[in-house]
Amino acid sequence: MSFWGQLGFQDSFSVLSSELAFFHDHAMFVLVLVSSFVGYMMFCLLKSGLSSRFVVEAQALEAAWTVIPGLLLLILAIPSVRLLYLLDEVGGPSVSLKAIGHQWYWEYEYSDGGRAVSFDSYMVGSGDIGEGGYRLLEVDNRCVLPYGVDSRVLVSSADVIHAWALPSLGVKVDAVPGRINQLGVHLMSSGVMFGQCSEICGVNHSFMPVGVEGVSPEVFCYWLSK
Repeated sequence: MSFWGQLGFQDSFSVLSSELAFFHDHAMFVLVLVSSFVGYMMFCLLKSGLSSRFVVEAQALEAAWTVIPGLLLLILAIPSVRLLYLLDEVGGPSVSLKAIGHQWYWEYEYSDGGRAVSFDSYMVGSGDIGEGGYRLLEVDNRCVLPYGVDSRVLVSSADVIHAWALPSLGVKVDAVPGRINQLGVHLMSSGVMFGQCSEICGVNHSFMPVGVEGVSPEVFCYWLSK
């Protein structure tokens, strides 16, 4: 989760968030490289008093400043398109979770394992948070997902448009009434992840957090059976 003074991304708990962080670093490297070169050239031009009235064309220079930016755009486009398709990839999930947005709480349903499990997840009030809890982020019932396996999350809404968003997983999906959106999640480790509804959905929009707990497949099967 985020902390005061944090400048970077949250710790990655999924393959998607790791890929997003890598692409950010890749794009920032290209941006700093180009900005440094342009700044250096501008500084040299401003400091130099030399000029030439006889240079009317420079074919090699014009070709260079056309080809090099094109190559830089290609360097950014290839991983960007790859990541774009990866975000929509669901694969063959072993676990399916359905998240339904309500005003103003989340309902979760599991239909795997031969029995259906459903429960509601409400925000814990400030007066009820225990020691070490996080204000406006703690919920009374966290949804549970296993790490090391592919999971699928089906997102919908029962009233207005919501958004199921978890920055540490690199996901944000709109919950639209009458429509089911899906996303693939592959957790890399155990832990507790916090998110919030990211679509203005009414007066208590800020009070419907998302809580996800990553556990081992064995613990998940035991939890689901209970």
